[in-house]
Amino acid sequence: MRIAELFAPTDRVVLLHAHPDDETLSTGALILALRAAGNPVAVVTATRGEQGEPTPAFAALTPASFVAQRECELRRALDDLGVTERAWLGTPPARAAGRAPRRYLDSGMRWVTPTLAGPSAEAEPLALALASPDEAAADLATFVESFGADVLISYDELGGYGHPDHVACHRIAAAVSGVRFVQVASPGRHSEPGAVVVDEPEVAGRWRLALADYPSQFELLGDQVRHVGGQLQELSTATVLILGE
Repeated sequence: MRIAELFAPTDRVVLLHAHPDDETLSTGALILALRAAGNPVAVVTATRGEQGEPTPAFAALTPASFVAQRECELRRALDDLGVTERAWLGTPPARAAGRAPRRYLDSGMRWVTPTLAGPSAEAEPLALALASPDEAAADLATFVESFGADVLISYDELGGYGHPDHVACHRIAAAVSGVRFVQVASPGRHSEPGAVVVDEPEVAGRWRLALADYPSQFELLGDQVRHVGGQLQELSTATVLILGE
């Protein structure tokens, strides 16, 4: 299915993602297809990925330098994806009026199985997964309203591979009213009612440029990505979406 069959070219689209690189790995091809169709697109990133594990070339970075690296990678990737409207959740314009800016921190994770993540036992008090869903949803709603969004895209309730921050993003996005909520389907949900496959393979080259902007997080190997933990992920321009009303 093509983007034009799902969205009007005037639809303004906001994507909520948990950490830098998620927007490119999960929805980079989708974002490029939306931009090619003329849709205004904005990305809100919930955390700076403080608890992520770096690739060996970046292993010597201090915690502050690692965060700065991930912020820089996100800026470059969004540039390559053609996204000029971007925000950090908790920071204006993605902060509810009357509230001081805050950071939602990466909650961390642990591998329950080789492909399924679970909550970390040592999440910081300001971690996204421990934040008030009402507060976070109000922050996101503020951005959605200011952007004039028609569509909000984030994870389904399984969060892709179970990362607690992905699951939290689903809860946050689902609580925002007045906008169509579209979910990125987790593996195993691709044949559910309401699931559609969007694929515009002509964006593959540009997508690979954005993926290459994340050397601290993974390595490109032909048609695969190798993550820090050694997991291999097949690259496909197809994105499975669960459509909302």
